[in-house]
Amino acid sequence: MDSMVLTIGVAGLGLLVGAGAAYLFTRTGANSVLRRTEADARRLREEAEHRARAIELDAEKRAIERREAADAQVREERRELAATERRLEQREVTIERRSEALERAEQTTRDRATALEQSERETDGLRARIRTDLEQVAAMTADEARQHLLDELDNELRDEAARRVRAMEASAKAEADSRSRKVLATVMQRITSDVTAETTVTVVPIASDELKGRIIGREGRNIRAFEAATGCDLIIDDTPETVTVSGFDPVRREIARVALSRLIQDGRIQPTRIEAAVERARSEVDEMIEAAGRQALVDAEITGLHPEIVKTLGKLRFRFSYGQNQLRHCIETSWLATALAHELGANVEVCRLGGLLHDLGKAVDREMEGTHARLGADIARRFGVSREVVHCIEAHHEEVRPETTEAFIVIVADAISGSRPGARRESADEYVRRLESLEAIANSFDGVEQAFAVQAGREVRIVVRPEQVDDLGASRLARDVSKRIEETMQYPGEIRVTVVRETRASAVAH
Repeated sequence: MDSMVLTIGVAGLGLLVGAGAAYLFTRTGANSVLRRTEADARRLREEAEHRARAIELDAEKRAIERREAADAQVREERRELAATERRLEQREVTIERRSEALERAEQTTRDRATALEQSERETDGLRARIRTDLEQVAAMTADEARQHLLDELDNELRDEAARRVRAMEASAKAEADSRSRKVLATVMQRITSDVTAETTVTVVPIASDELKGRIIGREGRNIRAFEAATGCDLIIDDTPETVTVSGFDPVRREIARVALSRLIQDGRIQPTRIEAAVERARSEVDEMIEAAGRQALVDAEITGLHPEIVKTLGKLRFRFSYGQNQLRHCIETSWLATALAHELGANVEVCRLGGLLHDLGKAVDREMEGTHARLGADIARRFGVSREVVHCIEAHHEEVRPETTEAFIVIVADAISGSRPGARRESADEYVRRLESLEAIANSFDGVEQAFAVQAGREVRIVVRPEQVDDLGASRLARDVSKRIEETMQYPGEIRVTVVRETRASAVAH
């Protein structure tokens, strides 16, 4: 029994010793793990703090770089703003100087005009006194003295004039080749004259100024007979070796030119021969008109038109608008309309014929009442042209509302042919009047400070007062001015209207 107790006690003691050892071992391991964990935690905390400091430094560096870039951009914008302000100030100074110069020039012009009027009044008075004194000394009036002198000169120069005429005829025959080259050179030089001269007058060269007296005839009977037969005026002035035929009907003017050239070439100028020469010239011009009409049909690749339409179309050979020949313009419009019709899938033949005949009425608008679009449509309708082509003719200036694609194509082709660079020209006076009209129209609106016609009259720039015209008002003003120009003016091509509204703000730093 005691041995069992002893055995149990030894076993229990062994268990206690084992449990204590196990406890001590476990505690020692836990302390070691705890120490390692704390070391890892300190290391991780230090690494995190180091990374945080690095990120913070990088963020500060980037912030500094962005702030410097923003400052540089602000400085650059300030420099540009300052440069813009300097340019605007210089422009304002330039405009003020030009305005002052214009005012001085206007004042100088007014002073000169006043002085000229005074001088003219004094000259008229002096001329009247001198004439009165001369009439008292000569014991006859100025008209009586002039008639007496003319009678004496007529008696003395009649034989001399006849001898000089025969000498001139012989000289003209001997120098025919040289004279013909000079005439051709003169005619080519006349082509560069002003547009208004090209459309209302024709210059006929003559061999010498002595022929002017024969053209006038005794007591003006030859020139009166010529003007009565042709319906044109002959202008015989101091221009050397030229006679001017003036008239608004280009066909009559061409008949007069041909007849006068034949009379000068023949040398025998008298009323009966004048009538015969005019009749022959009228026949020749009719043939030229028909030939021009037929050639236009060939150029436009059109057949089957009535002969009267062909003849009327040929008359456009002698018609000009802004320096552009109207027959050539019609052929060109036909070509353009045909090309557009091919591209757009429209009726090519309607566009071709509508483009060729769109200005047909200009051949007769000086003889009949009505616009050339309506006159041309009436002529085409009378001689069996199709309804679609007639509509293209009467609608090409939108006097009648365009209802077909072909009508719109003819409108576009007409505008292209008339407004392309170099197609049309104006005289200097017409050009100046058009610029003045454009500026006057722009200045007539409220809120406009200044208006300038630029780009050779292709653009109008309007400077408005910003306190009176806002941004929406500027847009409305541009539309109103363009509409007024369309309603009141005639011009080739298009005109752009630009409205400039400028607002300035300034302050003074003390």
